[in-house]
Amino acid sequence: MKPIPSFTINHLTLLRGIYVSRKDMIGNETVTTFDIRMVEPNRQKGIDQKSIHTIEHLAATYLRNDEEWKDRILYWGPMGCLTGNYLLLKGDWQPEDIVPLMKKTFKFIEEYNEEIPGAKAKDCGNWLLHDLEQARKDAGRYLHEVLEHIGEENMRYGD
Repeated sequence: MKPIPSFTINHLTLLRGIYVSRKDMIGNETVTTFDIRMVEPNRQKGIDQKSIHTIEHLAATYLRNDEEWKDRILYWGPMGCLTGNYLLLKGDWQPEDIVPLMKKTFKFIEEYNEEIPGAKAKDCGNWLLHDLEQARKDAGRYLHEVLEHIGEENMRYGD
């Protein structure tokens, strides 16, 4: 079988950042998939399952309510390797286009201190798998260590 592009990225040198994972055409519309990489693969510990699940709930809720972006948001969800998230947007976008949106999203998560949206048994398939405090810490770390200082090396896949 031919390898898919995401499995051809060198995960031994990949940095935290925002990357275009792929662009697909659906009819006449481009869908851009972003790799929102929160930790360095194989060099930093993956994000705890409870934390990334909470980040998923908070980011998805925030993004789908953002007045400027809500009509472009198709999907937000965690990577199976627990090193980040995928964001799918309607339109042809580059990482630099969404840096302000990601800063607002991760600031929202870092500061959030209310009931987690959709975290009740009737609303979530694993409603006990949440950790708001750790999600806030992980979001803050990504915001302050990566997004506030993001440069070209954090927005283009390396070798």
